[in-house]
Amino acid sequence: MISQAPMAEPKVPVLTDVVTEGRAPRPLVDAAALEALARELERALLSRLAPEVDRVIGQALEGVRTELSVSVTRMVREAVAASVAQALQLPDPE
Repeated sequence: MISQAPMAEPKVPVLTDVVTEGRAPRPLVDAAALEALARELERALLSRLAPEVDRVIGQALEGVRTELSVSVTRMVREAVAASVAQALQLPDPE
């Protein structure tokens, strides 16, 4: 019978060993790439939101236009009424 020699300990770390490295880990994305990604995401988001933003602004402007029209009509009516009332109170020139 052949006897087997005991196996030597492996020189490579096993899954349960913690390996420390002397250098800090490198970031996965550099700053320029991150900035480019942010700009592209911003552009894409704004292009998707633009129709809804335009719709909301259009509604708001229509509301303001309506309020302004009512207000101007009321001011003109009051000014004409005050002018006519003042004209009717003037004495006739002799």
